[in-house]
Amino acid sequence: MKTRCDGKSVRRIAVLAGAALACVATAQAQTWKPERAVELVAPSGPGGGTDKTARLIQRIWQNARVVEAPVNVINKPGGGNTVALTYLKQHAGDAHYLLVVSAVVLTGHIVGRTTINYTDFTPIAQLNSEYVAFAVRSDSPLKSGADLLARLKQDPASLSIAVGTSLGGANHIAAALAARAAGADIRKLKPVVFKSSAESVTALLGGHVDLVTSGASFLAGQFRQGTLRLLALAAPRRGAGVLATVPTWREQGHDIVSDNFRNVLAPAGIDAQQVRYWEDAFAKLARTDEWRKDLEANLWENTYMSSSESRKYLDAQYAQLRQILADLGLAK
Repeated sequence: MKTRCDGKSVRRIAVLAGAALACVATAQAQTWKPERAVELVAPSGPGGGTDKTARLIQRIWQNARVVEAPVNVINKPGGGNTVALTYLKQHAGDAHYLLVVSAVVLTGHIVGRTTINYTDFTPIAQLNSEYVAFAVRSDSPLKSGADLLARLKQDPASLSIAVGTSLGGANHIAAALAARAAGADIRKLKPVVFKSSAESVTALLGGHVDLVTSGASFLAGQFRQGTLRLLALAAPRRGAGVLATVPTWREQGHDIVSDNFRNVLAPAGIDAQQVRYWEDAFAKLARTDEWRKDLEANLWENTYMSSSESRKYLDAQYAQLRQILADLGLAK
């Protein structure tokens, strides 16, 4: 028996065959998962903030079998994130590489420490935020945020302000935002740079500086002991635990928000299915008890965002930070 195929039948068969192949390709893409060991890169040395975050991610993923492939934490410190960013950029199109970054990924480009920008990569997720607190010694004449702003308005250079770990970082920016709210000339501020926020606190307790702006976790211990007074928290809402008694700047009438976030970037050129795989992995991470307990212990806020949401957040943050850094005379 012979089967006759006219042109229309041939075209119909071709369309059906193409659709079948497309379905197979889609199914294969949707099942993408790491085929070899994953490198989770930290731009700090062992014990640094991004290193601790990366190792916690590694532990939770492996213990809960969120990611079946081995996950290795790779430290690439140096150059204000430049070493790590360069390394990630060398692996374009390879979804087996991820980089944990902080706000330095934005400020480093703005002030000219690196030519590599966040736009050179694929945002995967935002993980958390650590908001900046303003601290003085318990015997300081500054009793409130209002006292601090009044002093800055009168003479912005009258207070030495300890910031870790660089000019133009989140802690320096927080101080500048407060000075601006006071109507002071932010270029007349007197920042003193320390290698870490821990060193900043030591200098404050020793009477070598008048004020510290730092992530709240570095101040919590001395605050509990009563040796430090927290004047304000640069957060959208009050914190939990020991921070529940600290008023935000917004509560004191000033819209000052400054944080050091943790975000995850992947190389440029990975496809949508690979992005979705990693989004799902980080979403599962954010729902685990171990992750939530770590956030609470460090006084960090869960500000998880998806890939598209984190890209919008980075865009907005870059614009805001560029403006304040330009006003400080630090933007290139």
